[in-house]
Amino acid sequence: MSGHHHDHDHAHEHDHDHDNHYSDMQARVKALETLLTEKGLIDPAAIDAIVETYETKVGPRNGARVVANAWADPAFAAWLKRDATAAIASLGYTGRQGEHMRAVFNTPDTHNLVVCTLCSCYPWSVLGLPPVWYKAPAYRSRAVIDPRGVLSEFGVTLPSTTKIRVWDSTAELRYLVIPLRPDGTEGWGEDALSDLVTRDAMIGTGLALSPETLR
Repeated sequence: MSGHHHDHDHAHEHDHDHDNHYSDMQARVKALETLLTEKGLIDPAAIDAIVETYETKVGPRNGARVVANAWADPAFAAWLKRDATAAIASLGYTGRQGEHMRAVFNTPDTHNLVVCTLCSCYPWSVLGLPPVWYKAPAYRSRAVIDPRGVLSEFGVTLPSTTKIRVWDSTAELRYLVIPLRPDGTEGWGEDALSDLVTRDAMIGTGLALSPETLR
């Protein structure tokens, strides 16, 4: 790992109020859920289903559209590299608190992995709700110390020659990984391409799906 992306002292001198407020909101929601469930007004399974939908379907679909656009349109990919915040906003996805986005592109010799070492900063506008493991202390510390080991636990084994770059998200700057476009997708439209893009691939703990998985 090299470069500035591990200067934690510098990167986290900002205020992380946004996450604390959200935790407070989550606590209120939980209290309300408990109250309504006890009164028999709401089914806990229904709540779980809604959370699951936002965690795995609605949110990441936005990011998948961004990636598919980048794969299909070199001009959009160039814009994404230059000014990800504006390029992503052009598709209608903007951060809750005006945070900036940076797109990091995987290449055959470099794999990008995103973490937030201090709390759980996450690109909500393109990935929806963060997965539970993203917020876990084990991931937040081990992704920095042993990224190759963490990737192997997610089933991602990279050649020893592949460099792994770890990017530390902050309140002001969130990262989106643009995975490598799978072979065998020449001529595919954006809808089909977006089906190959998983949430984990956009965090860096996964790869884009191969075309065979959709058949």
